[in-house]
Amino acid sequence: VFNDGNGGCDPRADEFKAMVMEVMVLAGVFNIGDFIPSLEWLDLQGVQAKMKKLHKRFDAFLTSIIEEHNNSSSKNENHKNFLSILLSLKDVRDDHGNHLTDTEIKALLLNMFTAGTDTSSSTTEWAIAELIKNPQILAKLQQELDTVVGRDRSVKEEDLAHLPYLQAVIKETFRLHPSTPLSVPRAAAESCEIFGYHIPKGATLLVNIWAIARDPKEWNDPLEFRPERFLLGGEKADVDVRGNDFEVIPFGAGRRICAGLSLGLQMVQLLTAALAHSFDWELEDCMNPEKLNMDEAYGLTLQPAVPLSVHPRPRLAPHVYSMSS
Repeated sequence: VFNDGNGGCDPRADEFKAMVMEVMVLAGVFNIGDFIPSLEWLDLQGVQAKMKKLHKRFDAFLTSIIEEHNNSSSKNENHKNFLSILLSLKDVRDDHGNHLTDTEIKALLLNMFTAGTDTSSSTTEWAIAELIKNPQILAKLQQELDTVVGRDRSVKEEDLAHLPYLQAVIKETFRLHPSTPLSVPRAAAESCEIFGYHIPKGATLLVNIWAIARDPKEWNDPLEFRPERFLLGGEKADVDVRGNDFEVIPFGAGRRICAGLSLGLQMVQLLTAALAHSFDWELEDCMNPEKLNMDEAYGLTLQPAVPLSVHPRPRLAPHVYSMSS
């Protein structure tokens, strides 16, 4: 989507990222109207007004991107990307005569990028932060990567199935730092009772994924970053993050589970593996890793309160970092 057609990145990608960050902050902010419905129409904090303004910015931004692709598609037939494929489907009709519209394409792009970019990047940032804070774990992961992948090439998607310690590291990251700590808000379709609590129809429900995954009744040393708990012989060796084991459900569970589970999990695994394999990491100002700030910022997604600032040092063969390779 954000590609200039010549292998470069559209400078507007940074603008879009800033808009995504803003919507995540607004979606997670405390809004008094959510708790006292009678005050919702007043919009005392201006959250609704800001959201509506941001929605217009998103719509105008995506409209301009689509128009540019429409105008340039005939000039550059060889250049194809995700948006180009979506636009080509506008001419394809189903059995009922329906076809993809610009509005639906914009909605799909917005869903993919708002739900997929910030969550994956923040989880990867937490994974790298935990690895830096626990150098012995980083060393074990790098040893596994060097054994399976070697130092003469970069990690590939097909390598992931052969990296059990990496998978354990990712599971432990999702446990301690779920990308959406309170999941996505749900609405009760009917009035019901759960553990003696009356839930009225239409009530907003939040699942505290963050607390569940730190419950000392379920986890030994719940605040400790210990990937070994998910390895063969560990107390949670059979536990996965795909929604079947309710003690850790970073993607939710049931019929409303995250539609991007497979893609998101694959992205976080591959990004973390590539960063851990390709570089050694040093904190800014030679800070002691034990003093790394791991405080969390409140929002729809779980972000570090202080963004991670590190210096990478290449550890692979020089040709691996060449663009031509």
